[in-house]
Amino acid sequence: MSPEGADNKILVQSSTIDLGENFPEYAKTNIHRIAGKYFGRLSAASVHVAREGITYRCTVNMQMGALKKMSGEAKNKDLYAAFRAALQKTGKQLRRSKRELREDKAERLDKGMVLREGTAPRRPNRQDESAAESAAADEGDYRIAAE
Repeated sequence: MSPEGADNKILVQSSTIDLGENFPEYAKTNIHRIAGKYFGRLSAASVHVAREGITYRCTVNMQMGALKKMSGEAKNKDLYAAFRAALQKTGKQLRRSKRELREDKAERLDKGMVLREGTAPRRPNRQDESAAESAAADEGDYRIAAE
């Protein structure tokens, strides 16, 4: 996936605030970083910023491959801090969905048995335990008879 084509899939907008040139670039690079960290197949992403009194409300939506859309929202007095918090919430959802997909795979039964047999300490059988007990009892009998 080329960065030029991926930037067309990321929309950074606000209806009431002038975001300038730095914030959209900052948002796109951080979205690329999170997308590459978890799945790498960014289908679409959007960042919407709104002003509510003295705080900024930032909403980050990310669509990764065929997964459902992940969304995070945060409020802060600083625009960049609100974006980072919203992106962190979205990243947490992506991390959890990746873990769920990874743990959903079927477990190989034969692999587990081989690993357990190779590393488990060997236990004595019941017959070995009873033979050891009878040998100890016989030894005690000989000591008593010797006295």
